[in-house]
Amino acid sequence: MKAVYVEDAYKVVVKEVDIPELAPNEVLIKVAAAGICGSDIHTYKGLHPFRKPPVIIGHEVAGEIVSVGAAVTKFQVGDRVTVEPQTGCGSCEYCLRGQTNYCGTRGAPGIGGWYGTMAEYFAAPEPTVFKLPDGMSYDVGVLVEPFAVGVHAVRKAGIEVGDKVAVLGAGPIGLLAMAAAKAAGATTTFVSDVMDYALDTASAMGATHTMNIMNVENWTQQAKELVGGEFDKVLIAAGVPGIIDQSLQLLRKGGRVVTIAMFHGTQTFDIHNLQNQEKEIVGCMTYTRADTLTAIDMLAAGAVNHEALISHKLSYEDAAEGFRLVDKKEDRSMKVLVTFA
Repeated sequence: MKAVYVEDAYKVVVKEVDIPELAPNEVLIKVAAAGICGSDIHTYKGLHPFRKPPVIIGHEVAGEIVSVGAAVTKFQVGDRVTVEPQTGCGSCEYCLRGQTNYCGTRGAPGIGGWYGTMAEYFAAPEPTVFKLPDGMSYDVGVLVEPFAVGVHAVRKAGIEVGDKVAVLGAGPIGLLAMAAAKAAGATTTFVSDVMDYALDTASAMGATHTMNIMNVENWTQQAKELVGGEFDKVLIAAGVPGIIDQSLQLLRKGGRVVTIAMFHGTQTFDIHNLQNQEKEIVGCMTYTRADTLTAIDMLAAGAVNHEALISHKLSYEDAAEGFRLVDKKEDRSMKVLVTFA
């Protein structure tokens, strides 16, 4: 089969590899489409903390089951599915609580022997596989995984009806988190970025306010004035220097910041702005099964304007161009899909 490799930093190639052999509890999926995620770009740059080149890249996927292992009971050939791309040991305290994302031996595509999703065929353990609702396209099915990230972040933030929410970073994850916040009842959704076209997408997806903060002094104060007060919750979807401190400046007393982005290096912030006003900073790591199920239901209900978010669909043969577009933010690239039709 054909597979997309990040062979080295900034080098994407297509190779011929063997189709994965199924374990008894696995299904084999003929991939229709896979998404390029921001964390894939970290691998592309050689910066990802645990997914290192050379690797078959990708963890967002939608496709059709073409084979099932002998122990599989919930799926059959022909089922249209997506995957929650993480596994746990199944026996630690976290797995037993349904918190696979906390497992100390958590597995994911592109780690160890588990191939990534950017290949003609992808094998996945039965517990990680989810049927797509009737009528849901593969394009939307690919969004289940990244939208589950946003759903999980909203749960961690405790967003409620009427909340004012700021989303810092208008990449696909930030915008999907914004959509999840709106679905949870946020009535004010402010999105910041440094790219006008990304903010245009935010508006198309329902953001109530946007701001290009490039070279804007004291933008946090301007943001609060724009929405008529401080924010209840802040979701960080851009791991840039100083953003933790800026998020605290936006936040009301007792409010909560959730970090979604991947960070490199050290972040500094005014501890008094945290301590004296009882603000909270909460980490956020992938999702749980409950988040994935919620994401599927919300997508089926139309919570995400996927047509605004998906900017490009490229053949796997052009995957290198897709990575370049996302990395360089060229051609108004947002969510880029790699197809295997």
